[in-house]
Amino acid sequence: MNVQNLDKYDPFADEGDATGDVGSQQNYIHIRVQQRNGRKTLTTLQGLPKEYDPKKLLKAFKKEFACNGTLVDDEELGQVIQLQGDQRLKIAAFLMQEGVAKNTIKIHGA
Repeated sequence: MNVQNLDKYDPFADEGDATGDVGSQQNYIHIRVQQRNGRKTLTTLQGLPKEYDPKKLLKAFKKEFACNGTLVDDEELGQVIQLQGDQRLKIAAFLMQEGVAKNTIKIHGA
């Protein structure tokens, strides 16, 4: 008896990643939005390349987008930038303007 539909497959993984491995997503910059309470949202940015200083980038984001934000240290994900409100498209445009390639930026929930 050969059952082939029991392969490891994550239906919630991104389209380009069939196995759902975390290691293959390390070269992307992930921009996500999370719902807080009511109409409040939180935008997170992770996977920033090492040549960018997260503190300086956070300061520039806060000034440019007129929102508050913080830098959170995570064991698995490293440093994550959190901004108030839905700033996904603004962050992507800002990063592309600074020279980050468009194909390395993944906007989730858009």
